[in-house]
Amino acid sequence: MSEKQKMLAGEIYDPSDDELFALRRKAHKLCTDYNALYEDDERRADILKELVPSLGEGGYLQGPVFFDYGVFTQFGKNFYANFNFTVLDVCPVTIGDNVFVGPNVSILTPKHPLMWQERNMYKNGRGVVTDREYGAPITIGDNCWIAGNVTILAGAKIGNGCVIGAGSVVAGTIPDGCLAYGNPCRVVRQITDKDKLK
Repeated sequence: MSEKQKMLAGEIYDPSDDELFALRRKAHKLCTDYNALYEDDERRADILKELVPSLGEGGYLQGPVFFDYGVFTQFGKNFYANFNFTVLDVCPVTIGDNVFVGPNVSILTPKHPLMWQERNMYKNGRGVVTDREYGAPITIGDNCWIAGNVTILAGAKIGNGCVIGAGSVVAGTIPDGCLAYGNPCRVVRQITDKDKLK
C-alpha cells in the first residue's frame, strides 16, 4: 500500500513521501498563483480546474484559498467560499450542492498522535526527517451555511440543510436541518418554517 493510499484510508502515513510531497508542492503553488490574481482575472478559472478539479458547476472561491492537496476535495454545484478558505485534505473532503462558507473557515482532516513520543519528528528509513500523521474524512451535506471563523475537524459530518454558527468548532455529527453552534458545536434546534423571512 502506498503512502498516499494509507493517507486517504486514514492510516498512519509518512508525509515526506515523494509522491505526496510533489502533490502538496503543486497545490501550494497553485494556491499562491490563484491568490495573486485579481478576482476578474480569467486565469483564475484555469488554476481552479487544476487545483480542485471536482469543483462543481457555479462554484466560486473568493480567495485567498489554501489547500494541502485540493485533488482530494469534492465540491457540489453552486459552492461559495468567502475570504481565507483553508482545506487540509489529507483524507477526502466531500461538500454537497449549494453550500455557502463564510470568511476564515477551516476544514481540517489531519490528526496527530496525542503522545509526544509518537508525535515528535523522527528520521524515517530513508533518513528524511518526518512525523506520523493520519486523518479522517469530512462530509458536508447539501444546502448548508457555514458561518465565519468555523473550524471543522477530522471525522465531522454535517447533514443537509444545516446552519453552523460563527466561531463554532465542529468535531462530531450534526443531523439534517439543524442550527448548531458553539465550541464544541452542539445542535441548538431544528430549522423550521418559523424561520422563513416574512
